[in-house]
Amino acid sequence: MSASVTLVDIGYGNINSVEIALTRLGAQVTRSSDAGEIRSAERLVLPGVGAAAYAMERIEALALGDVLRRYTGPALGICLGMHLLFTRSDEGEVDTLGLIPGRVRRLTPAPGITIPHMGWSRLEVADEAIGLSTGDYVYFAHSYAAADGPATVARADHGQPIPAVVRHANWTGAQFHPERSGPAGARFLEAWLTI
Repeated sequence: MSASVTLVDIGYGNINSVEIALTRLGAQVTRSSDAGEIRSAERLVLPGVGAAAYAMERIEALALGDVLRRYTGPALGICLGMHLLFTRSDEGEVDTLGLIPGRVRRLTPAPGITIPHMGWSRLEVADEAIGLSTGDYVYFAHSYAAADGPATVARADHGQPIPAVVRHANWTGAQFHPERSGPAGARFLEAWLTI
């Protein structure tokens, strides 16, 4: 039986490409902004491209904040969706969902380090159960990142350690874009669909 996945639809972001990637893997994918449907979802994906403050405005306007905080099934936040899992974001100076302790901050420019971090970066992976291995390359596109901490299970380097995958309770977060990361991204999504 294929996994059933609900994409949280807050009205913008990378939802189309995430839906295509999951469907290719055999998942039954629906989109919803309805609190009841999201609450009862088998699996949940919080996609995102854009600004944290606007995303949180949309989440609160749709009365989804507490629904997401209380969700207990397997859940995945992608890029901005991962940022929203933390306590606060400097992008708009906004309190986020508070599911993982920590703050999302703007990346620091340095010689040879461009902001945004855009392109393919090599991973160092602490737990291969996520479908990734040290040495895999995945695609990033971001100007903000969470601090490296206890929730990190894979990281990249962009002049500083970048948590590429975090895991806390039922939530997994991917800073990179699995839907744009070729075979490595597909392996990551496939592993998540089986937890």
